[in-house]
Amino acid sequence: MKTAHDLVAQAKSRIHEVAVEQAEEAIRAADVLIDVREADEYAAGHIPGAVHMSRGMLEFKLSNMPDLTSRDLHVVLYCKTSGRGALAACALKDMGYLNVQSIAGGYDAWVSAGKPVARPEQVSFD
Repeated sequence: MKTAHDLVAQAKSRIHEVAVEQAEEAIRAADVLIDVREADEYAAGHIPGAVHMSRGMLEFKLSNMPDLTSRDLHVVLYCKTSGRGALAACALKDMGYLNVQSIAGGYDAWVSAGKPVARPEQVSFD
């Protein structure tokens, strides 16, 4: 029986990961940057410009968003440490997307490298 680690390792052998040092360039060249973490993770902070599509809903959301159905789109995606990102990149490849990259090390590597982070404004009722 395969473990989650086995599935991630297998996925990483099939996808293109971009090092965090080259991630900003990849993001600038992308048509869409997708954060595949859970909603609470995204709300706590995300890469500026990222749209949220949790890993569990990714395929459904992409299929229902006409602007994102072109298989020629340049897609960059990420998760917390790159496991879900790798699985998501494989899913997109299986759907026929041709230009998919995942950020190696995910959001944690981005933050550790001192890259900018977007956080939603906290609503105050004072």
